[in-house]
Amino acid sequence: MKALIVDDSRAMRTILGNIVGPLGFDVVTAVHGRDALDKLGEGPLPDLMLVDWNMPEMNGFELLQNVRAQAAYAEIKIVMVTTETEMDHVASALEAGANEYVMKPFTSDVILDKLNLLGLTSSA
Repeated sequence: MKALIVDDSRAMRTILGNIVGPLGFDVVTAVHGRDALDKLGEGPLPDLMLVDWNMPEMNGFELLQNVRAQAAYAEIKIVMVTTETEMDHVASALEAGANEYVMKPFTSDVILDKLNLLGLTSSA
């Protein structure tokens, strides 16, 4: 399985990679939404995208909308992982097609729980 981690923070990309890598995900990273779209175009498609909201170039919400607008990307599971805690942001992301939403700061257990809900791992 492949995971695309999209966050402008190198530390956050590393933290998320250290959580999903040991679960068997081949981790690819992108520093903003446009970078992520380029990586999607290069293929192969990821099974999972972990996406920050606040990034330069193209934010995570814009990336989410772009990905969900393309039928070829319909099967990718997208988890927003962000400091945006307002309920209208959560609702907007879910309505736009995010499969799950994680608020920073988080623990590895929270990420694992979301992946379990999405059927991407059987780890507890």
